[in-house]
Amino acid sequence: MTGPISEETWHDIVDHVPIVSVDLIARHAGGVVLGKRTNRPGRGQWFVPGGRVRKDERLDAAVHRIAADELGVDVRIEDRLGVYEHLWDESEFDDVATKHYLANGVVVRTQGTAFAPDDQHGDLRVFEPPFPDLHPYVEAYLRDAGLGE
Repeated sequence: MTGPISEETWHDIVDHVPIVSVDLIARHAGGVVLGKRTNRPGRGQWFVPGGRVRKDERLDAAVHRIAADELGVDVRIEDRLGVYEHLWDESEFDDVATKHYLANGVVVRTQGTAFAPDDQHGDLRVFEPPFPDLHPYVEAYLRDAGLGE
């Protein structure tokens, strides 16, 4: 399994191919954990934790790695919602106008309570129904996970 890649390689990937990722619908104490994004795309929005799948990394291994990296806790996988196509009209690069994800939605149960945000999230918070207005991609996850209204 490969680790982080160079900024130049990442730029080329974002510019030319869809990114395979996992997004975690992280259930905790009657709600779901969302992070306030500090980077593009989606800067300033509450979003599910998630990240790219590394080459030769199994999806379940990516789920546990991303939970540890972005939430600071381990998780138990409860359900797999399938693949969602996310088309963003921005990316983290000024010269790349869009970002395309093929995100695997995974419902997980957190195994800890002391959440630790990473550098992609300014805050982590548990939201309970009724949920506030959220990004349509997050709303789709919550609905499909049976957490919507």
